[in-house]
Amino acid sequence: MLKKLTPFLVIGGIIAVIVLVFLSLASKQNMIVIQEGNLAQLPLEMQLNKYQDSDCGMVIEDFAYASQVVAQSGKTWFFHDHGGFVHWLEDKEFKDEAKIWVMSRDTKRWIDAKEASYSLNEITPMGYGFGAYEMQQEDFVDFETMRLKMLRGETMNNPLIKKQLLGK
Repeated sequence: MLKKLTPFLVIGGIIAVIVLVFLSLASKQNMIVIQEGNLAQLPLEMQLNKYQDSDCGMVIEDFAYASQVVAQSGKTWFFHDHGGFVHWLEDKEFKDEAKIWVMSRDTKRWIDAKEASYSLNEITPMGYGFGAYEMQQEDFVDFETMRLKMLRGETMNNPLIKKQLLGK
């Protein structure tokens, strides 16, 4: 009887070790996905490799295209590509009241996403192509246009749009 159970016990033991290793690694990293208590709804200071994108789960390794969404409750979510916050926020009850901060590519500071201008053809972490700028430039679009383009799939991930934007 014990001989018949031995393979199952060995496999179960291996699975248990693997699960423990993953749990141990996750607890050591202490990744931040949501931060509470931001009642002022201001952009929070972030550290690279400490925050996790709330849409795709990837680690935020660069602030160039980072954004933060803050609910009136003070909960703050973090993103490493502006298209990600658009996608994630779309079905949230608080989407119209949320304060959204984006990292400006030209001034390198947090700015109100709804006041920013957006380029359409940058190489971004998730390939959406939207870069936020404080200063308006030719061929840039406003927040609502960027949001609609994201929701319609008119991003650099779409080969037809990419060809149109880059002329290649």
